[in-house]
Amino acid sequence: MLGDFLQYGLIVQAIALTHFVRRRPDGFWIFVIIMGGGVGALIYILVEVIPDVVLLRGAVQVFPRRKRIRYLEAAILDNPSVGNYEELGDLYLEDGKFAKARECFDRVISPRTGTADPFYRRGLAAMALGDHAAAVADLEQAVRIDPRYDYQRAAGLLAHELGQVGRTDQALAQFAAVTETSTLSETQYNYASLLAARGRTAEAREWAQRILAKKPTMPAYVRRQERPWFRKARALIKKVG
Repeated sequence: MLGDFLQYGLIVQAIALTHFVRRRPDGFWIFVIIMGGGVGALIYILVEVIPDVVLLRGAVQVFPRRKRIRYLEAAILDNPSVGNYEELGDLYLEDGKFAKARECFDRVISPRTGTADPFYRRGLAAMALGDHAAAVADLEQAVRIDPRYDYQRAAGLLAHELGQVGRTDQALAQFAAVTETSTLSETQYNYASLLAARGRTAEAREWAQRILAKKPTMPAYVRRQERPWFRKARALIKKVG
């Protein structure tokens, strides 16, 4: 009986440690998992692992998404409508098929396109493919149509991509304008990174610290989503000294 408990306790600890390494929650949990044995690991799983399942909905939806992709790939042979191409482009983007996504949005966008969404999504595909010049062109058009599109993420990504193509002064001006009202951690981190690359370390540290300063007041589920940016912010602070 004791042997079974110890065996299962070690399995639970292994699961907890694997999650801890991948998700990097608060550091005190490592002591709970190791010193608390199977019980401590079980507490960790209840508090940290199970709530994270909500963040894995995209992975759970892989099979329905791919089924829909196959359906639309067949449907556009008979009905190559803008709507079908736009939905297929969105699904390709979610599935990480960025070249195919861009091809779909190429068919969606025309001289008469007056909405920001297809430009924004084609820009995301271009970013993922490393085509920063194309990303700038699309994001500029998206922001021109709707400066606050996607909670100003489009404007923040435009600033980032301007920096990627060497238009640094414009990038800094764009970041300064966007961060007057946007509190997206992604935008703040990219701004801090550009400032650090320009040798403006004090300002870079300040923006990275702003990301970390939000953590105590965030709801738990938001903190989980923001963990990658917290890690990046801490690493940047350490880098700039």
